[in-house]
Amino acid sequence: MPTPEVPSPDAAASADAARDRLLAEVAALPGLPGVYRYFDAQGNVLYVGKARSLKKRVASYFQKDHGGTRIGHMISRIARLETTVVRTEAEALLLENNLIKTLNPKFNILFRDDKSYPYLKLERHPFPRVAYYRGAVDRRHGYFGPYPGAWAVKETILLLQKAFRLRTCEDTVFANRSRPCLLYQIRRCSGPCVGLITPADYARDVANAERFLLGATDEVIVTLQQQMMAYSDALEFERAAEVRNQISALSRVLHQQSMEESSLSSRDRDVDVLAVRVQGGRACVNLAMVRGGRHLGDRAYFPAHVEEAAALSAEAADERAEPAAVEQQVRMPVEQQVRMPVEQQVRIPVEQQVLEAFIAQHYLGVAPPPSLVVSHPVAAELLAALGEQTGNRINAQHQPREQRRVWLEMAEKGAQIALARLLAEEGSQRERTRALVDALDLAVEDLDALRIECFDISHTAGEATQASCVVYENHAMRPAEYRRYNIEGITGGDDYAAMRQVLTRRYAKVAEARAAAQLAGTESVPPAKALRLPDLVLVDGGRGQVAMAREVFETLGLDLSLIVGVEKGEGRKVGLEELVFADGRDKVYLGHDSAALMLVAQIRDEAHRFAITGMRARRASVRTGGSKLEDIAGVGPKKRARLLQRFGGVRGVAAASVDELGSVDGISTELAEAIYRALH
Repeated sequence: MPTPEVPSPDAAASADAARDRLLAEVAALPGLPGVYRYFDAQGNVLYVGKARSLKKRVASYFQKDHGGTRIGHMISRIARLETTVVRTEAEALLLENNLIKTLNPKFNILFRDDKSYPYLKLERHPFPRVAYYRGAVDRRHGYFGPYPGAWAVKETILLLQKAFRLRTCEDTVFANRSRPCLLYQIRRCSGPCVGLITPADYARDVANAERFLLGATDEVIVTLQQQMMAYSDALEFERAAEVRNQISALSRVLHQQSMEESSLSSRDRDVDVLAVRVQGGRACVNLAMVRGGRHLGDRAYFPAHVEEAAALSAEAADERAEPAAVEQQVRMPVEQQVRMPVEQQVRIPVEQQVLEAFIAQHYLGVAPPPSLVVSHPVAAELLAALGEQTGNRINAQHQPREQRRVWLEMAEKGAQIALARLLAEEGSQRERTRALVDALDLAVEDLDALRIECFDISHTAGEATQASCVVYENHAMRPAEYRRYNIEGITGGDDYAAMRQVLTRRYAKVAEARAAAQLAGTESVPPAKALRLPDLVLVDGGRGQVAMAREVFETLGLDLSLIVGVEKGEGRKVGLEELVFADGRDKVYLGHDSAALMLVAQIRDEAHRFAITGMRARRASVRTGGSKLEDIAGVGPKKRARLLQRFGGVRGVAAASVDELGSVDGISTELAEAIYRALH
């Protein structure tokens, strides 16, 4: 057994001095609202918090020895403190959650940024088009949503096609139609492209669709009924029948909705329903969206660092404690303060902590509706801060009745199911990780910290060669840490040279940093995560690829035992893969039903997928000169077809001169120059 390292007297004295400086900083803090940040010796952010009084809140962490608890572990690592004074508690709350999302501290509840929410877009046009949209909002058009997922938008578009027969085709297609498309034949479009509906009638359908999306369904039905009767009185029975069919389609849709819109006021037609569930150290917040009185679906969110943040809150003296007791403590020197009695503290349930963290972080980027229905109470100051940010008063209802209770029960059930599924998947994934560690006899102290990086090479006949690196850590793939490498300066199709290049580029800096640490007389690894050496390096390939990886690691002076190749089995059948080692160990076959092999295959397949998608995108960019004919203004379907027919494809169009492009029927000199510029 190695002898435990004992700190030198100088190191201990230095640590004591640093601690004294930190306590002096805490004692000098003002009693003003603000945000504080704790850093460790390497500069990593440990915790971000807000305070009504910086002095009172920060001092509460240093009032006793917390021992081996999570807060004790965090406090023992604090080397530096930063604070920012703000004017109000609302400003502190907003700044706190901006910093949490930016800095990703280990001891805060953190909700990962999701992709932007999709919207239903109503494009402004003489005959407006409905479309799926995700991205920045352009005020020239109309937007409805946000929706919880793409499926909800597409379902709504289908509904609008059935009830109001609005077009969904691109403007270029719309402008070049000579006869109606299939959607007209199946009664999903009114055929405005070929004049089968007047602009006035189409505009009326658009207005009804907008009112429907805003929740005014009763008004839409009444308007359609009046229109039907007017056609009937004018003896236009065919048009009256069309409106009747429209009413029937809309009525069927409304009947399928589980919401009782008649009981909702105009303010309550837009509601977010939030239910939280905590179990097994994990949490789930299920967000259900109601817009215009229609339930658009729900989405589950799973925060990180729940256990750390919950333990921190339970251990630290709460800012909402009795004011007199707090004031008495603050007047004493920090090192003499005693922790407040538990009965004087206000412990916030972990469910409420998770819910408040979600509301604060989620609605920083998404405007909240005026009403929230929540499974647990929410602090009034949080709602007030959001109200100040948006300029609208926000109300949160806990323990609702009638229809809102039904919504909340649905959201709670969804949270329960989603969390149970997550725990089951994580349990299975953890067992796979353990099985791989045992099978390869990896020296890993913390199973949760196991990091695997996997490499793959992809190209098409030597064209657009790309290497991918995917990362597996904490029992899950980490897409934010994936990297692609464009491979240059090699013979096309030389996978070995490509593997040499990507491994050298990936690990050269790690090797340099380790060598510098050894020269400095310390064996410590650089703290930056980007310079961390993984516990296992997988390469997709057999002995040839492993030999190339071995050469790179030998040159860089890195541990050869980290390299494992995934070699195809007999007949390249899935489940027959063998593992090849760079350090000379014999090949290993884990068995087709091995949990370890399942994990290896999962990581290898993800590296393959990531490499292929990147290679295809790069190849498409190379072949089209970085642009497509469809993206060039003035090039519609007919002109595009003529160009492709004349030159035999996009590559031929890109190779043509301006004069050659201008010789195509319908291509003016100005347009030919625009095409040439776009493809070069």
